[in-house]
Amino acid sequence: MGIVGNSIYAQNIMKRNNLTKEEQRVLIHKGTERAYTGKYTDHKQVGVYCCKWCESPLYRSESKFDSHCGWPSFDDELDGAVERRPDPDGSRMEIVCSNCGGHLGHVFTGEHFTETNTRHCVNSISLKFIAKEDDQHLETAIFAGGCFWGVEHLYKNTPGVLTIEVGYIGGNKANPSYEDICVRETGHAEAIRMTYDSSLIKFRELAKLFFEIHDPTQMNRQGPDMGDQYRSEIFYTNDSQKNISEELIQILIEKGYDVVTKVSKAAIFWTAESYHQDYYAKTGGAPYCHVYTKRF
Repeated sequence: MGIVGNSIYAQNIMKRNNLTKEEQRVLIHKGTERAYTGKYTDHKQVGVYCCKWCESPLYRSESKFDSHCGWPSFDDELDGAVERRPDPDGSRMEIVCSNCGGHLGHVFTGEHFTETNTRHCVNSISLKFIAKEDDQHLETAIFAGGCFWGVEHLYKNTPGVLTIEVGYIGGNKANPSYEDICVRETGHAEAIRMTYDSSLIKFRELAKLFFEIHDPTQMNRQGPDMGDQYRSEIFYTNDSQKNISEELIQILIEKGYDVVTKVSKAAIFWTAESYHQDYYAKTGGAPYCHVYTKRF
């Protein structure tokens, strides 16, 4: 992947919070809380459950359900957030945070609690909850900078970024497919849409990182990927994002970069097919046309 320099991504890919002895017993040494003692067992608030150790988002509150097992139960995880590992004795399937490897609990199937027929049995002590009522700090940013696999991958571990999904934006066809944008020239760009906590990271830092993880001087391409779906474009969701994006472009131009990045008002974002989400985590690959280059 070739990440160098002092990018936000490079600095924080191994971010870890300090843990109490009891948190270490569970998250690091794979212990288990006593049943019905965890703070989130009967928790009903709307929001996102994150890893206590690295704060990566793991589960939405919509996937939480009452299993009466004594621990928080979820029937689905965020794409690529949780990794499954067989216990050494083969009796159960452990679940860990995909980002930091922190122990969460175990996953069970075939119990028919919900339509997914899956139960993630998670220790409360492994979780940190971000409530929806904190929405005044939650904002959306949309960036297009070549193949969305690579852009997503390089933003994934940025502190303050809560969720990322890849998709299509800026075209002329409703609900486009990957084939549509590649073959039928619908005008869409491959893009990522992220939700971030503005109390933890500002749009300016996210936009700076955008200009440093792709080449903003390449027109309708990124590395070997060619076509207008690979164009460089920021889709702003408010005037502040627009002004910051234009200011950063001007700074780069004054530094001698022939920036071709467009700044456009956000349109409808169409979520891409599930196999595109968190692609490199699923395949074990690494970006082939994105590399960090310090420009600010």
